[in-house]
Amino acid sequence: MTMFDSFETVTFEGTNSENPLAFHHYDAKKEVMGKTLEEHLRFAVAYWHTFAWEGGDPFGGSTFQRDWYPQDNMENAYKKADAAFDFFRVLDVPYFCWHDLDLRPDQGNFAGNLSTLDQITDYVGEKMAQSKTKLLWGTANMFSDRRWMSGASTNPDPDVFAFAAATVKSCMDATHKLGGENYVLWGGREGYETLLNTDLNQELDHMGRFLNMVVDYKHKIGFKGAILVEPKPQEPSKHQYDYDAATCIGFLRKYGLENEVKLNLEQGHAILAGHSFEHEIATATAEGMLGSIDMNRNDYQSGWDTDQFPNNTPEVALCYYHILKSGGFTTGGTNFDAKVRRQSLTAEDLIAAHVGGMDICARGFEAAAAMLEDGGLEEALSERYAGWDTPEAKEMLGSDLASITARVLSEDIRPAPRSGRQEILENYVNRFV
Repeated sequence: MTMFDSFETVTFEGTNSENPLAFHHYDAKKEVMGKTLEEHLRFAVAYWHTFAWEGGDPFGGSTFQRDWYPQDNMENAYKKADAAFDFFRVLDVPYFCWHDLDLRPDQGNFAGNLSTLDQITDYVGEKMAQSKTKLLWGTANMFSDRRWMSGASTNPDPDVFAFAAATVKSCMDATHKLGGENYVLWGGREGYETLLNTDLNQELDHMGRFLNMVVDYKHKIGFKGAILVEPKPQEPSKHQYDYDAATCIGFLRKYGLENEVKLNLEQGHAILAGHSFEHEIATATAEGMLGSIDMNRNDYQSGWDTDQFPNNTPEVALCYYHILKSGGFTTGGTNFDAKVRRQSLTAEDLIAAHVGGMDICARGFEAAAAMLEDGGLEEALSERYAGWDTPEAKEMLGSDLASITARVLSEDIRPAPRSGRQEILENYVNRFV
């Protein structure tokens, strides 16, 4: 028995339904642009926020009561896995994601962690064999324990680097064993708070070498999934090395990893970096480096990553527009790195939060597909940049400053500003959402 036993599998009932535990927009089998919504969106439940988080915040402790608390023993780890797969059944969700520490308690030493990770992933594998739910990605928690307080691969202590390497190897092995489609490196504390005690160049070199080791090991074990890194600004380190998509892309190129590693982008992290999620996705897709996304939202009045479920259809639509425009997900998907509020205590709250998030994503995705098929935004872009299609403009890009200056003088070029048509385009988007 789990806290989700009494709930039937959520079904699509359409927009006229008033059932809070029914899908109003997400019809998993509906075909859009040649694939079903389930195949396009590839939804995943985050094990950490949904099952491991106890309802604390920076100013208060646990508010939830779950059958698998306290999370300090393996008996309760098995109970948590039972509840998780019952929850996956209720949502009929195709994927889930985990950190190692979500699955089992930290044993305080690597041998103990390795043993308990093997035990719980054997059990999870048995649960997966009886379920439709697969593993989108696994990752290592290298931020919670005090050993990681100065970073993992960037730590000034080589013993911590070694512990991190062993931990990542064990998590890659577990992800591979469970048929995971990606492996994520989430650098929660890869950064610094002051340069007074930090050798920035050495730490970046160590981080680059560590990631090359990860790629080498991927090929050694025959892991076919993608290796992803996740931009993570200002949380918790003041200066994160993996600040945003552009920073990560530059880092990967510096260390020769641009053809081996892609990005796992999160909406909340985009906001903390001072960007929109749409910007981060467009930056990654422009470089062919989008791997997967964590879908959530921040409270724009708070200064930290509040990890709320998405509820803004226009924002979501523009994000999926760029994903669709780039060809859609391959190994990646839509992971709900989101949590209910600490006052939302019940099983029904957990289910309704995911149902609402899936509905918003489906609604935004269908709007994105409609915009892409209509072609209005692409037509507007083509018109705005049409001048660059002329022979003179193309020749100029292969020229030099002196020759261009001579042309400006001889032709008396006097640029006439043209409208960017922003409000017209915003109105266009609103027709679809």
